[in-house]
Amino acid sequence: MAGGRLPIPLRVVPPPRQDEWTLESSSVASPWLWSGFVAFVVAMLALDLGVFHRHDHEVKTREALLWSAVWIALALIFGAGIFAWFGSERGLEFLTGYLIEKSLSIDNIFVFVVIFGALAIPPIYQHRVLFWGILSALVMRAAMIFAGSALLARFHWLIYVFGAFLVLTGVKLWLQRRQGADPEGGPLVRAIRRAIPSTSRFDGNRFFTREDGRRVATPLFLALVAVEVTDVIFAVDSIPAIFAVTSDPFIVFTSNIFAILGLRSLYFALAGLVDRFAYLKAGLAAVLVFVGLKMCSVGMVKLPALLSLGVIAAILGVAVVASLLWPPGPATPAPRRRPRGYTDR
Repeated sequence: MAGGRLPIPLRVVPPPRQDEWTLESSSVASPWLWSGFVAFVVAMLALDLGVFHRHDHEVKTREALLWSAVWIALALIFGAGIFAWFGSERGLEFLTGYLIEKSLSIDNIFVFVVIFGALAIPPIYQHRVLFWGILSALVMRAAMIFAGSALLARFHWLIYVFGAFLVLTGVKLWLQRRQGADPEGGPLVRAIRRAIPSTSRFDGNRFFTREDGRRVATPLFLALVAVEVTDVIFAVDSIPAIFAVTSDPFIVFTSNIFAILGLRSLYFALAGLVDRFAYLKAGLAAVLVFVGLKMCSVGMVKLPALLSLGVIAAILGVAVVASLLWPPGPATPAPRRRPRGYTDR
């Protein structure tokens, strides 16, 4: 060879598959953007608890609506930034993911009403329980999102498993849409009561107190555990639903977090009105089936983000309007079963 140089072997790297979900190729966020968003969330939580809700008080509907408007406005401003910096496709993905999470979080509200009613939590302490419950939910959901992103990046076929799971969950929710809630809180609250030494006595806003010389949990701590367990259960449905919209972990994370941050104010705004939205569970079931089918067909059909956003918004809008215009009549009580050996004689 000229100059005595050895030839350098060339290695041809195949281009990545267009449908392959990889963190490196799909994420729009830099480490600085991740750090900035996390700092924003921490600052807002500190402002919420340290300034606006430093003292326990009953959150009225007007205050709840104001805070709901604040959280929604912040999410929309953030979405506008995604549009401006990363393009309309990413912006629509964020808005669609946020709408999915916001709508599915309404199902949490139904459960929160049952939990607080079963444990007789006074309204003055409900915000404290939801604050710490949602703070824990933020950490758990972040871990689940990163785990899900890593799994999908390594095992692409899991997207079809997640899609089938969402379809089955939607069908199950549709079949159970007319079932009433257990006034005793269901098996979850009963299991927590049996597992944790507790008392029915409140000790101000404390989660633990002393009774007969031992440390026991107050009803506030039982409610906190129930709220956290409930959120994990709902996250199993909601997080895969966002992955049907985008594979970008930053979009998944931010849309999820914005929906969770506004969940407390949404609860206080709608807690007294949940019974009026009779067809909302049917709408949520349809949304889960739609995004599940979207995930199952990802290798064959690519739906535009704008179309997905329009379909989900239309489903939820029809469910809400139908609930307000055509409320169902009172449920007919099930006939009592006669004991064996009973006759009319």
